Amino acid sequence: MNHTNTQEEAQRQAKPLAPKVKELVERTKSIILATVDAEGIPNSSYAPFVQVENTFYILVSFMAKHTKSLADGRKTSIMFIEDESATKQIYARERLTIEASTSQIERDSETWNTVVAQLKETHGKVVDVISEMKDFILIGLHPTKGSYVNGFGSAYFVDENLEIMEHRNDQNHQSK
Repeated sequence: MNHTNTQEEAQRQAKPLAPKVKELVERTKSIILATVDAEGIPNSSYAPFVQVENTFYILVSFMAKHTKSLADGRKTSIMFIEDESATKQIYARERLTIEASTSQIERDSETWNTVVAQLKETHGKVVDVISEMKDFILIGLHPTKGSYVNGFGSAYFVDENLEIMEHRNDQNHQSK
């Protein structure tokens, strides 16, 4: 008997995988940033980060296009994504996308000193050099909500604490 799986059958058989949001964040060294400037022009970039409690911190230069948008508190999206070389299916890479508000951390404040020390511990001595450059600022990225995907049929809404709120299976994939 020939059991050819159609797209519809495969979708019905797809079972959500257990979410591992915090594990993805822990495996990631840099985040992808999506910002929009004052004229509404989008920009994407990346930055190494550290997480302190529920805030992600990045040290970024004003020479980068995205920094002014971050410093001005414009809407920002950040993404953590599984390394391409580690994925079994390129269309189903594990990923966490978060909407975040931003805040600029005052240079030499207690938060600045604590976070810069953690950035150095995580990313090396280069942080000593760039943190002394006057065009670099420290930005806090504060999650508001997001989504987590770890396979076909396995997508979830997450809250500001990166906790799973609900499975996003309200609409199945449709074929032509």
